[in-house]
Amino acid sequence: MSPVLLFCILIAYFALLLGVAWATSRNATNDSFFIGNKSSNWMLVAFGMVGTTLSGATFISVPGAVGRDGFGYAQILIGYVIGYIAVVYLLLPLYYRLKLTSIYSYLDMRLGRRAYQSGAGFFILSRLLGATARLYLVVNILQVIILDSLAIPFWLTTLVILGMILIYTYQGGVKTIVWTDTLQTSCMLIGLLACVGFLFSQLDLTLAQSLAQMQERGLSRVFTSSPDSPSFWLKQIVAGIFIVITMTGMDQEMMQKTISVKTLADSQKNLLTLTLVLTIVLSLFLFLGGLLHLYAPLVGVTASGDQLFPAIVTGHLPAAVQVIFLIALVSALFPSADGAITALTSTTCIDLLGIHRPGYIGALGEGAKIRLRKSVHLAYAALFLLLVLVFKAIDSPSMIVVILKLAAYTYGPLLGLFAFGMLTTRILRDRLVPLVTIGAPLLCAVLELHQTQLFASYRFGLEMLMINGSLVFAGLYLISKKQH
Repeated sequence: MSPVLLFCILIAYFALLLGVAWATSRNATNDSFFIGNKSSNWMLVAFGMVGTTLSGATFISVPGAVGRDGFGYAQILIGYVIGYIAVVYLLLPLYYRLKLTSIYSYLDMRLGRRAYQSGAGFFILSRLLGATARLYLVVNILQVIILDSLAIPFWLTTLVILGMILIYTYQGGVKTIVWTDTLQTSCMLIGLLACVGFLFSQLDLTLAQSLAQMQERGLSRVFTSSPDSPSFWLKQIVAGIFIVITMTGMDQEMMQKTISVKTLADSQKNLLTLTLVLTIVLSLFLFLGGLLHLYAPLVGVTASGDQLFPAIVTGHLPAAVQVIFLIALVSALFPSADGAITALTSTTCIDLLGIHRPGYIGALGEGAKIRLRKSVHLAYAALFLLLVLVFKAIDSPSMIVVILKLAAYTYGPLLGLFAFGMLTTRILRDRLVPLVTIGAPLLCAVLELHQTQLFASYRFGLEMLMINGSLVFAGLYLISKKQH
């Protein structure tokens, strides 16, 4: 299909997003931007969060990784389900009871100002790196499919896409994102189903026959039994639990949408519904990966990893499916970036600058606070551009691995801080908290760098997140004292 036509379709899709943004952001205030005026519909939030959770990395990397890992991602998925249940019944009641706008305010109430700022700082770092890695993956594919042939440079593509995101999130924030994420998730799932349906028709197999062929080629294996392997089943399941607890339950972007629902009961229904839908969708992505690896040899495609899905779509699927794929891919791109920029803006304004606290900034008028929030929003968009260009220079063949690795290092301190606050009653020496939260990830990096010398055949996998959190917890215990 003509790149010019695909580009026009991309612009038309963005125009639709702008229409939704205009309809939802009229008369928006800071409360609309930060928590959607606490009036979001739980069903819309649940459905829209599917798109935010999956992102372009899932859309491209999970099917591509089936050739290397089989259905091994299902081990992590089992952990995800357990993790979501923990968030629903342990963390959400806490956030609603304390009536939080920023979830990191809990750390201020329980542990002190330095713990609060450390938690917010690590969220900013983790979301910056994770969201820009996801953004790079999809922008790079759009560049190859459409924009290279139009002689548009990568940096300009990224700049324009970030400008698009700014336009529709600049005013309405969460109030707008709840609706745009619902639209984007719908488009992404339609694209997924269309690609699965077309491959099924081309392979001319029944469900049982396709699974049998996947099993013959080792594509459907799920569990890894070797304890030394990074993919050992117990490591993966436990890691999945803590990935959800940290990357959803202790993540301001995800919780910002969840706590924008009016009542705790509806918020819990939101996350439980998300868990069910996510399980089905991720299982379908794994199945799609198996179909792609069965189809690729038949048409002579040798690409692998993140390049496999785009190579088959652009080279061997009909024009209608290519259009659906493009819209689905863009729909996977926007939720991972728009929510991240909005949440980073919220965390910076509320937790670091203290826009709601008594004091100089807190005493500003509503108009001045809105101008401050918009300035922070623009600054994060510029930082996103810079980091996407850095990931372009790195150019990893599997971004899902990079994203999970970054999460292990940056969410570990959040896990340790929240666990210490919830599981103990001890009082911290607050000024020493930054030393602990920075020192633990550095120690983890040393352990991983020298793992061959220290642990013979053992290799670290996603359990590094728990090790990191445990080191933070232990360090906080050492700098604390009993509460009298």
